Formats: sequence, structure tokens, C-alpha cells
Amino acid sequence: MLSAFANAFRTPDLRRKLLFVLMIITLFRLGSQIPAPGVNTANVQSCLNQVQNDSIYSLINLFSGGALLQLTIFALGIMPYITASIILQLLVVVIPRLEALKKEGQAGQTKITQYTRYLTLGLALLQATGIVALARSGNLLRGCTDSLLYSDGTQTFLVMVITMTAGTAVIMWLGELITEHGIGNGMSLLIFTQVVATFPISMWEVAKTKGWWVFSIVMIIGMVIIAAVIFIEQAQRRIPVQYARRMVGRKMFGGSSTYIPLKVNQAGVIPVIFASSLLYLPAMATQFNPNSTNPFLIWVGNHFVKGDHPLYMAVFFGLIVFFTYFYVSITFNPEEVADNMKKYGGFIPGIRAGKPTEDYLSYVLSRITFPGALYLGLISLIPLIALVVVQANQKFPFGGTSILIMVGVALDTVKQIESQLQQRNYEGFLR
Repeated sequence: MLSAFANAFRTPDLRRKLLFVLMIITLFRLGSQIPAPGVNTANVQSCLNQVQNDSIYSLINLFSGGALLQLTIFALGIMPYITASIILQLLVVVIPRLEALKKEGQAGQTKITQYTRYLTLGLALLQATGIVALARSGNLLRGCTDSLLYSDGTQTFLVMVITMTAGTAVIMWLGELITEHGIGNGMSLLIFTQVVATFPISMWEVAKTKGWWVFSIVMIIGMVIIAAVIFIEQAQRRIPVQYARRMVGRKMFGGSSTYIPLKVNQAGVIPVIFASSLLYLPAMATQFNPNSTNPFLIWVGNHFVKGDHPLYMAVFFGLIVFFTYFYVSITFNPEEVADNMKKYGGFIPGIRAGKPTEDYLSYVLSRITFPGALYLGLISLIPLIALVVVQANQKFPFGGTSILIMVGVALDTVKQIESQLQQRNYEGFLR
């Protein structure tokens, strides 16, 4: 990985792209530190110090890089875009018009991207309204009685909502700039930046609260987890595909062989995000009613807020397994793949084209998804287990969504850098 970056910086074109990416990331982090108009920063910091060990805010801090609870101009971070992208992916399966657009190639994908932008702004407006309303009522950071805003007036409310919504639009623009003029997927790199931004703080929390001996053990465990995640993320089942030869005019086409790569973790980090978001809803219900005497809310507060209860772990693991199968089923369609292979004269050796190929792909996919779902569930339970074993609270750095995002985006970016380096080496050889 280090050699790839070193070689990239020796290449003028790649060096310009990498420096451009670093500049955009710097602007993004700068915007994540600038408070929105009307925010009482002193009171916000005081309240954050009071609730820093509350596990209900762990998911919020993860995807906003700590910006949301500080009520900055980029407080919403990339979450509205992630949510909008997931919703559009689900709607493509349900709505025939969107499915037709997806099959139109680049033009259809451009249209879906445009819909994603509109939906992102709509979700950002709703989320900003909810967050500012919670901040104005004093329920954003539970247990804190200090006023987070200088004024509770309607004008301040509207200015903050517009500022945060505009901040989300700017983040989308920055991500697209990275994709177009830099290296890697812009949105993924911004998510990576927000996750990594909280990583040093999490490590320091472990060292400060548990001592350097526990810190050293955590680092060793972390290196082992990263190695395991890299191994699983790279693992794939390659299904061989052979294309029959055919004559078109006087030319012979086909006769080549390739393969269909089915990754063990075909769903990526999406099932973990789904499960975390779903389990965040009951915790949010207790946040709105912190002093409620409702037996159900009290039961939810005891079992689904802190994250160290066995029932919470079991439900979390079950949801991840369910969403892994669900997401893989809507993103990889064996029937469509089998039809395309048959159309272009492709076949799997030993398997007849058409329905038998579809059944074989479904069989392999279901078998390979099972270990992938178990892997996602176990990795996501690591911070919860650490919460019970070493009382490291949910800032435990190595595990869950954070490590999956960091490793996944880093591997993808390095692959793209190596790909561009190989292209330039081939060009030089041809010259």
C-alpha cells in the first residue's frame, strides 16, 4: 500500500490528483468544525463533555465525524446521501420505470443519480429540521440543561436549517469533484474521512481510561481484526464462464473464457448500517421521553440503549444476517445474469444455459452469503463484546461499521491507484 502511494506521488498526473483529493478532504474537515449560525459553542462543548460516554450517540458520531453533535455547517455529514442511495437501490427493484433506467446504461444511471441528489436534499431538510428542533427544545443531548442556541426564535431556526441543508449540498458537490478530478469514489472517501476523524479520539479514550497495557492489547487485537477483514474482503468465489465461438461475416468471435466473481462479503457494509439504524429507533424513542414511566419505554431503555445486553446483541446479529441476504438478493439477480450469458453465447462448464445456470448461480450465492453474513455479524459485535469484557464503551475503535468502512475504502482506493499506475506503465512500454 505504501509503495503504491510512493509510486503515485512520483507520477505528476497522479500526484496532482492525490493533492486535489487532500485539498477537498481538508475543506470538508474544516466545514465540519465551523459552527452553524446561532450555536452557543461553549455550552455545546460543556454538554458534550457530560454525555461523552453515552452509547446512544456512538452511531451519530461515527457517520458525522463528531460534527452533528457540535451543530456545525456540515453537521449532517454524508448520512442523507447514504440513506438516499439505499432508498433508490431498493426502489429500482420495486418501480419498473427505475429498473428500465438502470438498464439504459450511462444515460439511465445519470438520471438515477439526479433523483438521488433530489432525495438527499429532501432528507437533509427533514433531518436538519429535526436536529435543530431538538437543539432548541434541549433534548438533543439528554441530561444537559444548558441552552445550545443563543436564540430560540424562528429566524435562527430557519437560518440553521437552511445552513445545514446547504452544507449537505456542498458535501455532495465535493464528493463528485473527487470522483471526477481525483482518485477513488468521492462519497466513499468522505465517509472514510469522517470515520477516521473519530479514530484517534477513540484510541486516546482507551489509553486514558484503561491504561497503556490495555491500549497495547487493543492495538494487537486491532491489527489481527484488520488482517482478518482484509482477508475476507478480498475473498471471492470465481465461477468460470466460457463463450462459444461464432462466425459474424468473415470474422470469428467468442471462444474466450472469463469468470463471475462472487465476493464472500457481497453486501459490503450496508447490512450493518441498516441494522444499526433500525436499532437506533428505540433508543431515540427513549431520548424523546427520558423521564417516561411507560413500562415499554423503561424496558427498551434497559435492553436496547446501552448495547451490552445479550438481547440487544442477539437482535443486532439477527438483523445483520437478515439484511445481508435481503441486500444481496436485490443487488445480484441470477436470472438476469443467466439471460445475459445465454444472449451472448456464454455458459458455465458442466451447466446448461438458461434455467439450470440461474439455479446454479442462486445455489452458489446462497451458500457464499451465509459465511459473509456471519462475518459481518461477528465483526459488528466486537465493540459490544469489548463493552462487556473491558468496559471500553462504544468508542472501542477496532470493530463494527468503522473498521469495515476504513478497510473497504482503503482497499478500493489502493486498487484504483495501482490500476492507473499500470495503465501508465503500459503506455510507456508501447511508446
